[in-house]
Amino acid sequence: MAFPSHKPTSRSFEAGDYAIKTYKAQNGAETRILYGDRRTNMKLSLSYANITDTQADDFIAHYDEVKGSFQTFDLDANAKSGWEGTSTALDATAQGNKYRYEGPPQITQVRPGTSTVTINLIGVL
Repeated sequence: MAFPSHKPTSRSFEAGDYAIKTYKAQNGAETRILYGDRRTNMKLSLSYANITDTQADDFIAHYDEVKGSFQTFDLDANAKSGWEGTSTALDATAQGNKYRYEGPPQITQVRPGTSTVTINLIGVL
C-alpha cells in the first residue's frame, strides 16, 4: 500500500542540515568537516483537517503496513500539493528521497465521522 493520496490542509517543513563534525582545540580553534553533500534529518509534518474517519483509517493502515517507523516509503505528489516553490526544495536530492514515520499518526475526532490527522515524517536518503 502506498502512502495515502489525500491532500493535506497544511504542512510544516524543517530542511535539516548537512552532516558536519566540529572539532574544538583547547585554545578555542575550531575545525569543521563536511561528511556529505545532502541534507539529512529533514522533518515534514502533514495535517489533514476534517477528513472522514474512513480516510483517517488509511493512515493507520499505512503505518501498520510499513511497521511504524521501521520501513521507508515514497510520498506521492498530493502530499506536496499546494507547495508553489521549487519541487526539489522539499527533498534532499533532485531525484527525491524517502520518508519514514517519526511516530504514529495523531488522530483527533472533531465530531462523529470526522477527524483531523497529523503525520510527522523524517526524510531519509
